[in-house]
This record gives sequence, C-alpha cells and structure tokens, in this order.
Amino acid sequence: DCWALIRRRLFETRNTLVDFQWKLGMAVSSDTCRSLKYPYVAVMLKVADRSGQIKTKCFEMTIPQFQNFYRQFKEIAAVIETV
Repeated sequence: DCWALIRRRLFETRNTLVDFQWKLGMAVSSDTCRSLKYPYVAVMLKVADRSGQIKTKCFEMTIPQFQNFYRQFKEIAAVIETV
C-alpha cells in the first residue's frame, strides 16, 4: 500500500518531511488509448536526509489510494495531538 512505501522511504531512513504538495490530474489519452478519462493525484514530497540535503520524490496515485493516504495522515495527526 502507498503508506507503507512512504513510511519505508521516509521514516526508516530517518528523513524529514519538508514539503508536501499534490494536484489532481486527468489522463485523457495515451498512445494506445484514445479516451482514458482517468483521474489521478500527482504527489510531490520534499524530504531532507540526515545531512540536510533536500530531495524531491514524485509519484502518482489513484483517487482511492489518495483517499486512503489522506485518512491515514489524519489518523497520524490525531495520535500526534495526544502526545
């Protein structure tokens, strides 16, 4: 799942999330399909490694994947507020 990938990439390597941006897109066609009409979410994360060097990680998610990702972020925020 998407959260496991992000957690592995960010937290196991002790990176720090610096910026999180997303945008909604629509794939309308490709070289093999004339009419896709496929919505997706493009995500861009900026993370700082232990030395402070900032790297950008970009990936795309389906709408259901992004909704799940968002729910998990809300759950994390709720836990952090109790600490």
